[in-house]
Parts: sequence; structure tokens; C-alpha cells
Amino acid sequence: MFDPVLLRTFLAVVETHSFTGAAQRLGISQPTVSQHIRKLEQAAGRVLVARDTRDVRMTDNGDAMAGFARTILAAHSAASAYFSGSAMRGRLRFGAADDLAITQLPRILRHFRQLYPQINLELTVNQSTPLYRRLKSGQLDLIFIKQMSDSDEGSLVRRDDLVWVGQEKTLVEPGAPVPLIAYQAPSISRQSAIDALEAAGRTWRITCNTREVNGMLAAVRAGLGIAVFPQSLIPDDLVIVGPRFGLPELGHVDFRLLANPAASAEPIAALTTAIMGRALNWAA
Repeated sequence: MFDPVLLRTFLAVVETHSFTGAAQRLGISQPTVSQHIRKLEQAAGRVLVARDTRDVRMTDNGDAMAGFARTILAAHSAASAYFSGSAMRGRLRFGAADDLAITQLPRILRHFRQLYPQINLELTVNQSTPLYRRLKSGQLDLIFIKQMSDSDEGSLVRRDDLVWVGQEKTLVEPGAPVPLIAYQAPSISRQSAIDALEAAGRTWRITCNTREVNGMLAAVRAGLGIAVFPQSLIPDDLVIVGPRFGLPELGHVDFRLLANPAASAEPIAALTTAIMGRALNWAA
């Protein structure tokens, strides 16, 4: 019913929020993009894209079509690969930092498994440092972790600002130690917070130690203190509080993919491509 060519163009518009950006990504003209969207809307009998002079956004029907389009294209590609005899096979041991795993990564992995059903995908979720150690010891094939921005190892997916996060009503009394919610050491966000506070001459105290992101979020929402997050990963119910309390800048953090050179290259390249394709709107 829906032409895969039109669906690919539609998803390019969804992901770039721009007809021009979609045209550049696909290597076609902007009028062709407009024509494809118009034809898809005619086939669906619904308006999918709301256009004005400043913005391109999806209607409710457009959001629904985006989900269907990804499923249709994944099934189309998987069927083509299967019946052409080129279906990718093998085992892929993939590790992801826990806070990155609560973004759109589950959706990416679901589509990846639809596209490559004969790849045995094994997922490990942990903090970045333990995942890095497991990669180096040969226990994982590909990891998606956070690293300090002075690293050039692996493939950079996104660079983000580290920020201080709390509740809207969170209070820190002037001169009082900063109540810090942190991952257990070793942790990039923990060390960044402590280094920045000590360099600024601010006292601090740990009010919560946790091993995983849900514990961090629970403590912040309970009002136990302030945590450090990549800016793109801040939940909607929490806010940036650094400027309010005069807290120091924290610098940047990189989201990176690191591969085991001894592992099968083809599955690693396929999942790397899938994740890198979401680099601009990773937390969406």
C-alpha cells in the first residue's frame, strides 16, 4: 500500500525536521521531497506533515506513520536480505551505559533485530567503566558509553554538556555543602562534579550513592540533592539548577561507540550505522 521510497523520504523529513535536510540526506531535490510527501499523504488519506514558514512538524497521524514506516522498511529490508541469500548472521555482544539505554536505544535495537533476525544480539547494561573493561577483556563486541571529551577512541555519536540537575523546588542554602547524588566510583559524572566543586572552593557531601540511573532519578525526585546529567538526557520533570545556586561549569561528555577489533566486523558496522543515524536527535 505504501511505497518504500515514499516512506524513506518521509522518515528523512521526520529525523531532520526539514525538507531541505531530507533532500541533502537522500541526495535528491527539495521539490522531489515535497512530491514524495504529498503522494504519501494522498495514499494515507491524512495530513502527515504540518508546515509553516518557520518549522516542519509531524501531525498526530504523522507520528503514527513514522512508527509504521520504520516497521515496514525494516521488514522490507529483512525480507530482501533473507531471500537474496545475504542475510547477516552471527553473534553480537552489545553493552550500553544505563542512562543511554533509557533513550531511544530500545527502539533502535528493536528495529535492528527486525532487520537482522539471524543475528543473536546479547545486551548488557551497566556503567561506562565496567563496560569498557569488559570490552578490553574480549567479553563484549561493541559498547555505547560515555567518555570525557578529551578522548578520541572509537566513534563519536554525540557531544553533550554536563549540567547540574534537580527538582524545581530543590534548595541549597548559601554556604552549605552541595548535596550530591552520584554514581558509585569510578564515574565520569561523579568525578566531574567533585573536581568542579573543589576547584571552585565549594564544599559538598554525598547524599546518595547509586549504581544505576533509576536510583539516581529516584533520589533527585525525592529531593535528596543535586545530580549531574548530560543535558540531552534530562527528564521532563527535572530542571537545570546550576545557575540558580552559582555552581561551576562542568564541561562536556562524549557518547561513543567502541568496538572489539577481534569481533566480527559486519554486525558491528550494521549496529554502529543504526545508532549513528540517530546522532542529532538521540534523546527523542
